[in-house]
Amino acid sequence: MFASRRDFVTLAAGGAVAATAGVPADGAQARIKAVAFDGFPIIDPRPVFARVEEIFPGRGPELSNAWRTRQFEYTWLRTLGGHYADFWQVTEESLVFAAKALGVDLAAGQRDRLMQTYLGLKAWPDVAPALKELKAAGIRMAFLSNFTDAMLDAAVKNSGLEGFFEPHLSTDRVKAFKPDPRAYQMGLDAFKLGKEEIAFAAFAGWDAAGAKWFGYLTFWVNRLNTPVEELSATPDGIGSGLGDLVKFVLA
Repeated sequence: MFASRRDFVTLAAGGAVAATAGVPADGAQARIKAVAFDGFPIIDPRPVFARVEEIFPGRGPELSNAWRTRQFEYTWLRTLGGHYADFWQVTEESLVFAAKALGVDLAAGQRDRLMQTYLGLKAWPDVAPALKELKAAGIRMAFLSNFTDAMLDAAVKNSGLEGFFEPHLSTDRVKAFKPDPRAYQMGLDAFKLGKEEIAFAAFAGWDAAGAKWFGYLTFWVNRLNTPVEELSATPDGIGSGLGDLVKFVLA
């Protein structure tokens, strides 16, 4: 059962989202000491989809959705099949497949332009203030992401966020993409803390479910206002941005 960590309501596109949190069986709430971030609660992916529409006017949403869906399907298939390839390769291969599936003529130069957009991504506008508040409170932070180190380094540099994060916990370290438990284990190994002392910040509902299955206190940064996945794993907290995550962590 879940008990309230802190009652708060956040505004999301289309409605209000309530957040709750789990507490240990003895009722004593452990203090959160670290946050493990998926990439996209920090990194704004919208320029990628804007570039798709720019290159293929009128086909942008269709191709973006197919690309994004196949991107994550490939991570899961490669992990299950024991044939890991890093997220950069998976992203490129899924783009090529999506274009072929939709009958979109994707030239090599267009493919490269779309891929390079990933190296130009920056943080969402609410990120820097939230990270400053967490850092001032002594909260340790690191990415725990499918992204490669190079992709994460580029986003940190582009956004001026140097100094906030400990070394990246890319799935390249364990050759298994989330939601494989080997990926989430990296947070425990790096922070040297218990699961109850680490909050995992997810962007996707499936990632929130995976982190919850693993045993993390899980906060879903539900920027897209999508429903909770039907996976019998309710996040401990839900909000529309990083300001809500700060409230959850520091409650």
